[in-house]
Amino acid sequence: MNPTTAIADAAVEVRVRDPRLQPIADKVLAGERLTFEDGRVLYRTSDLPAVMRLADVVRERKVGPKAYFVHSLRLSQTNVCYVGCTFCGFAKRFGEDGVWDYDLEDVWAYVDQHWHPDLTEIHIASGHHPKRSFDYYLDLVRGLTERYPGVQVKAWTAAEIHHFSKITRPRLTYREVLTQLKEAGLVAMPGGGAEIFAEDVRRRIARAKVTAEGWLEVHRTAHELEIPTNATMLYGHVETLDDRLDHMDRLRRLQDETGGFLSFIPLAYQPEHNALAAELEAEGKRVHTTGVDDLRNLAVARLYLDNVPHVKGYWIMITPEHTQVALAAGVSDVDGTIKDEKIAHASGAVTEAGMTEEQLVALIKGAGRVPVRRDALYNELQVFA
Repeated sequence: MNPTTAIADAAVEVRVRDPRLQPIADKVLAGERLTFEDGRVLYRTSDLPAVMRLADVVRERKVGPKAYFVHSLRLSQTNVCYVGCTFCGFAKRFGEDGVWDYDLEDVWAYVDQHWHPDLTEIHIASGHHPKRSFDYYLDLVRGLTERYPGVQVKAWTAAEIHHFSKITRPRLTYREVLTQLKEAGLVAMPGGGAEIFAEDVRRRIARAKVTAEGWLEVHRTAHELEIPTNATMLYGHVETLDDRLDHMDRLRRLQDETGGFLSFIPLAYQPEHNALAAELEAEGKRVHTTGVDDLRNLAVARLYLDNVPHVKGYWIMITPEHTQVALAAGVSDVDGTIKDEKIAHASGAVTEAGMTEEQLVALIKGAGRVPVRRDALYNELQVFA
């Protein structure tokens, strides 16, 4: 058995059983940046409790006892998409069973149906529609902003911004697309479409989507325009641990440059109802991520992405129960009420499509944290002492 080393920093004590973790723990407690090789150790050590405790130290330093959530409505105005990502069970072609495609009046009716007084953000992510013009998306953002005063529109992944650039004539740059969306009322951007930046993996799972370099450039441009964004990583499919670290390393470097990321959200791959699931099943490899992998991934993210304010436990994909445990592994945000989530559930997510404020507050308090209702920009709206 490896000796147990207690490393203390003021009132902080972290018991390390793997000697390889001792220099990493020293760095964390001293507030120093971890290297790529440190990340490899964090992913491979058997001493997961120490990794989680170190991540919790970092979380505590950043937000204290608080854990955040938001009243959010997920709006996917269409599932029509031509991109063909193999991990996706959401996308449909015209004429297929289960397809939907909202005109603007349909969008207003949908939001009216799900409206409640505390609704804070409308989070939009959908398919790459081959026929809608860019004006449709401008009118959608403008209409939501005008019809629902005080609600923040957080919309369009970098992949969708790339799509908008492609469909405009003459073709608009990313900066021009984002400038027009901001003028229409866009407040922030979600972090989807990143998947995994590693080129060989991306060719297999998202060949026709925006490139890794394009995704990063969209977010760089958004940050320059003072549009804050989130960032995601899809894990648990065919990527390697080094691919995950490379993904986070690129995000960390961009954050050093711009400071525009609000949170990082690891997304656990859902292995149902998609082409990649069938491929992995044929190879005898189709499995859901384990709770251990989910917790480790969140903890490593909190330790490695030292310059990103929040790491989010997305309860839709890892379940509310694991999200609650993750609040002791570096997670400072549990996302939100969400209401009517469709994208993850189309690929097999088994959770509910939404939670109430009461459920989220109880989940956070049960983990010994102080619930804080926030807006899309992390302004605090209510603290549940």
